[in-house]
Amino acid sequence: MPNMTSITEFILLGLTDDPELQVAIFFFLLITHLLSVSGNMAIIMLTLSNIHLKTPRYFFLRNFSFLEISFTTVCIPRFLINIATGDTTISYNAFCNWLVISGWLAGFLIIFPPVIMGLQLDFCDSNTIDHFICDSSPMLLIAYTDTQFLELLAFLLAVFTLTVTLALVFLSYTLILKTILKIPSAQQRKKAFSTCSSYMIVVSISYGSCIFTYVKTSAKEGVALSKGVAVLNTSIAPTLNPFIYTLRNQRVKQALREFTKKILSLSKQ
Repeated sequence: MPNMTSITEFILLGLTDDPELQVAIFFFLLITHLLSVSGNMAIIMLTLSNIHLKTPRYFFLRNFSFLEISFTTVCIPRFLINIATGDTTISYNAFCNWLVISGWLAGFLIIFPPVIMGLQLDFCDSNTIDHFICDSSPMLLIAYTDTQFLELLAFLLAVFTLTVTLALVFLSYTLILKTILKIPSAQQRKKAFSTCSSYMIVVSISYGSCIFTYVKTSAKEGVALSKGVAVLNTSIAPTLNPFIYTLRNQRVKQALREFTKKILSLSKQ
């Protein structure tokens, strides 16, 4: 292949070229990121410090919060730096390191095999990525070598992972709904249904965005739509999770009040 050069950095095009819209996006993502990290950190601290929250349920919620912090921190701060500085480049190594770490935490099965194969691709046509994060799909668009097998592999892994996990979620909520319907009190049933509907909002956002992002046989399908959906997956959902999954729980709110009182008493000493 003539005139082949080694790619050492990539250029991220982001979401828009409009300066005014970039400012709005910057503050929106900054606020949602801070809310997401602080909310999930609060959940981790509360479930670790309160003896009444030492149950399997809160153990898994604590693990979930840690994953959310890791996932959103990999994507959003880098994009905010890009907007603030105007520097839209990211080094080849920094893409690889952060993606492997986030892929290991967020989903070994769906991320790791395509990443290992993707690192072997040749990028000699362009180093400009039409996205605001270095995901596998937008990178395939600028690869020189044939990516059909890699795209098919990513598609099959995404379908398998989403199908299995969604089936487990569906089974869980089916059992929950059956239990709710057996509750004799109409007021308690209404409260339980309200809680479940809130959970389903986040589940729908998470799975809907993942389906749009990963369940497609070609990397060229819906690039603009994928960028918008990625904002939901990396910013909106992690922000809603602490409020919907845990902070509406009465035991967690009581633990939060006790923790706040303890902090205030220490500050007065």
